[in-house]
Amino acid sequence: MSIHKTLTRRGVTMSLALVLASTAALPTFAGEVLKFGHVYETGTPFHEAALRAADAFEEATGGEHKIEVFPASQLGKESALNEALALGTVDIIYTGPAFMSQSYPPIAISDFPFTLRGVDHWKAYAESDLFGELSEGYTQVTGNVVAAMTYYGSRHVTANKPILAPSDMEGLKIRTPNAPAYQLFPAETGANPTPMAFAEVYLALQQGVVDAQENPLPTIQFKKFHEVQSDINLTGHIINSLVTIVSPMTKAKLGDDYAKLETSLQGSAGWATDAIVASEEELVGWFKDQGTNVNEVDRAPFIEAVAPALTSADMPWDASIYERLQAIED
Repeated sequence: MSIHKTLTRRGVTMSLALVLASTAALPTFAGEVLKFGHVYETGTPFHEAALRAADAFEEATGGEHKIEVFPASQLGKESALNEALALGTVDIIYTGPAFMSQSYPPIAISDFPFTLRGVDHWKAYAESDLFGELSEGYTQVTGNVVAAMTYYGSRHVTANKPILAPSDMEGLKIRTPNAPAYQLFPAETGANPTPMAFAEVYLALQQGVVDAQENPLPTIQFKKFHEVQSDINLTGHIINSLVTIVSPMTKAKLGDDYAKLETSLQGSAGWATDAIVASEEELVGWFKDQGTNVNEVDRAPFIEAVAPALTSADMPWDASIYERLQAIED
């Protein structure tokens, strides 16, 4: 064998040894990388809360587990995210009680008009045995685990006129999401609830296809509805929630570390709730500075108009659930 061949083989052997040694020296990651998918834009408090939860969870597990956050429907719209959660291809999502009610109807109660009196009542409900029981009922049907709840905001009616009494709603063509919880308020006050894709609302208002819409103040600002509506009427008819849900497969594979995930998600939900509450307080003045009329509303006549429907047999919950919710002190 020639000296050249011997040196070449030795060189290959030494190179391979060096590669193996350097590879062995690289840090390995044996933990879980969880996928957190949601439909909200990166500029919202909800996305920031997801990022905060990811940081808190990684720190709590000493870097053993991580969360990757996928905002703005990168992993699909809300229906697709719920399906992926059931399959275990997504680990964590945001969704709403109205969507959850497709599997377990009673949990929609907080998304119906005037079932919650305000943000303090919402907070008390979120911490109540009643919400815990409804969450457990949802879990028994779907397997999905309710980890946290975030205050999404109070929904108000915008229009090109003041809405100060139920009679002002009569004949109003108002865009609503395509769900009974959102259509009840306009229907019971004589308006015409008109389901429409959210992306189409600005142009529909601008062109007069619909007369009005309803959303929380941060959403009204973000979607610039005040540019095409002269009046924001503080009806506060629905107190919206955003629920953080974890796949049952994710809970199982995390084992004891699931408690750290839940704590991280609850902490970030609390942060987002405080951010939305502060934003709502600031936005009243901001809208007025933009030249928009912001009208205080006596909610009592609206509550009176809707109340009979909430206690009817048509509602997707037992009457005792409604009574227990009303009995929760804020």
